[in-house]
Amino acid sequence: MISRSGPPAARFLQGIGKHASIEPDAYTQGGYVLSIGGAEQSHVNLADPHEVFYEYLRRIANVVDLAAPPGQAVHALHLGAGALTLARYIQATRPGSRQYAVELERELLDFVLQHLPLPEGTDLTAIVGDARESLADLPAGLSFDIIILDIFSGPEAPAHIACSEFYGEAADRLAPGGVLIVNVGDEPGLSLVRSQVAAMRGVFQTVAATAEAGMFAGRYPGNIVLVGTQDPWPEEWTASLNSRGPHPANVLAGVELDALN
Repeated sequence: MISRSGPPAARFLQGIGKHASIEPDAYTQGGYVLSIGGAEQSHVNLADPHEVFYEYLRRIANVVDLAAPPGQAVHALHLGAGALTLARYIQATRPGSRQYAVELERELLDFVLQHLPLPEGTDLTAIVGDARESLADLPAGLSFDIIILDIFSGPEAPAHIACSEFYGEAADRLAPGGVLIVNVGDEPGLSLVRSQVAAMRGVFQTVAATAEAGMFAGRYPGNIVLVGTQDPWPEEWTASLNSRGPHPANVLAGVELDALN
């Protein structure tokens, strides 16, 4: 018999005109799924925040693991909060981390925090607003070891964010050795991925991409995770990300990534 974690919750989000729901994951004790407009958006495991269920989020978490020595607290900025899956993961794997999360929809953020509370001890400042505007409004001198951008869900990306100017502003907020991680959900042909690789290359010394190996052929929709840093790409990161999966995994960096331009 499958045990459920608790009762479902639902709310109509006036700002976007869609219903949001949080329902127990029928297959994971302590797991919940956030859906918006009937489409699954996020998965969290309150019993074990180390678990990252969705493939692209797991790939982002793998990059987070490499961004600083294991267990070391970091400063992290999440542009696009969702169910705060990665914020929970960072708290679980790097206790004492200081985090900020920006979400455009106040109702969604309130809904998530009400029904999926953050782990005890989480130091997270939640900000309601546009990602680029909120980035500019952060206190002067505040920098981050990790910035995660997770708002692109298709080729109709916000133009004021999908551009080199925005990436330059994000790069200015990175501490030395910091990493920008960008999830790009795209359609066949990967037009958005290609444009974002080009935009990031105008700012960062190194841009790499990690995804399910078949995604780079551009034959079907899915997610590719881009990584930008001002340091040379460590070859050991390629080996580590490929070995961590989810499998089959592939990493393109340097000239290998030129095929996407």
